[in-house]
Amino acid sequence: MTARTDATPKPAARPKGRNVIAVASGKGGVGKTWFAISLCHALALHELKTLLFDGDLGLANIDIQLGLMPRHDLGSVISGRLALRDAITEFEDGGFDIVAGRSGSGTLANLPTARLQALSDDLLQTGKAYDKVFIDLGAGVDQGVRQMTSLANTVIVLTNGDPTALTDAYAFIKVTHMARPKTDIRIVVNLAKDKKEGEAIYGKLLKACEGFLKISPPLLGVIRADSKVSECIRNQTPLLTRHPNSNAAQDIEAIATRLLEG
Repeated sequence: MTARTDATPKPAARPKGRNVIAVASGKGGVGKTWFAISLCHALALHELKTLLFDGDLGLANIDIQLGLMPRHDLGSVISGRLALRDAITEFEDGGFDIVAGRSGSGTLANLPTARLQALSDDLLQTGKAYDKVFIDLGAGVDQGVRQMTSLANTVIVLTNGDPTALTDAYAFIKVTHMARPKTDIRIVVNLAKDKKEGEAIYGKLLKACEGFLKISPPLLGVIRADSKVSECIRNQTPLLTRHPNSNAAQDIEAIATRLLEG
């Protein structure tokens, strides 16, 4: 048999960014983008140089939640008109940078494989200038989501107590684990009544992971339901700016601290 001479690594063997963290949910509507924004803000307050990449092309809304009107977005990068580093927008009020997506332009899964790989390589290269790079993944487990996930050293899966949210979170964990068994997967429970309820929700997901996948992804944190969150989203203002002492803000800070502690 002739030995494989193709120098292009298989997807599972492609290099990860040690500073790259993917934020996933498996489904929409659990607060993933808000969480990614808030966590980036928290780390920026800890003086980490942070980049937030909007990987949800079809429903891109990071810039909308922040009240920004970027001059450039990911659409220009994908079309080849702009390098990724030139599409970065500084969010001065939060102290971190973003790469805005392009709402309504389809998903990353629609990109040709070569273009998707070039975008991934560009993100890893650009990310070297940052302490942390967050990828706000789209919902589901299509090719584009899997490709973006493969760049991350750590994957945070956000869920809540809704049965469909738990089912979709498990599906995402299963696909990710099967593709890359050594991926560092951590769980965050959002919209919990209190810490006890959040831990119980996590326990349901953990039981499925241990029973069927033989893995035990740790609980990174619980975020309590907080009316201040929806208020901030409506006003396009980060929670840590508008209500830094709220319950949800305290929970985000605790999660940021655990990340910094490794």
